[in-house]
Amino acid sequence: MSFQEQKIIDKVKDFAKKLPKFPDGRIDYTHSETSLVLTVFIKYKDKILLLKRSDKVGTYKGKWNTVTGYIDEPKPLIKKIIEEINEELGITEDNILSYSIGEPFEFEDPKVKKTWIVHPAKVELKNDPDIKLDWEHSEFKWIKPGEIKKFNIVPKLDLSLKRGLI
Repeated sequence: MSFQEQKIIDKVKDFAKKLPKFPDGRIDYTHSETSLVLTVFIKYKDKILLLKRSDKVGTYKGKWNTVTGYIDEPKPLIKKIIEEINEELGITEDNILSYSIGEPFEFEDPKVKKTWIVHPAKVELKNDPDIKLDWEHSEFKWIKPGEIKKFNIVPKLDLSLKRGLI
């Protein structure tokens, strides 16, 4: 495990001491002013996958995003990445060619009254995936990274992309 990943796990453990837990032991960020999140860009060849958030999610309904999830357990990020891409897209670990974790950043969004600590990551796929969306998303598009600003994206997704793909 890298030093950066160990720092993330330590931060999750700190949050776990302060915040309530779900019955399964995961951190419940529902009423927290700050949340640790993972933003995973799925890349196949020269394109990335954008996902349109459904009307069933808590924040940013109808905006374009990528695979995301709360970092709610102290475990290696690759395990969380694999869980999220499988849950949200039906992509399995055997299709992962490589992954990398970008530089995290923090920003406050007064509209949702939350400070997000974003941990961007990139997963490159071996094969063109058969995408199976879960309830969090209503549609998807493969785009070239430079096209991201043409979409109504969640706040700072372009910064996540810059940090996740470098």
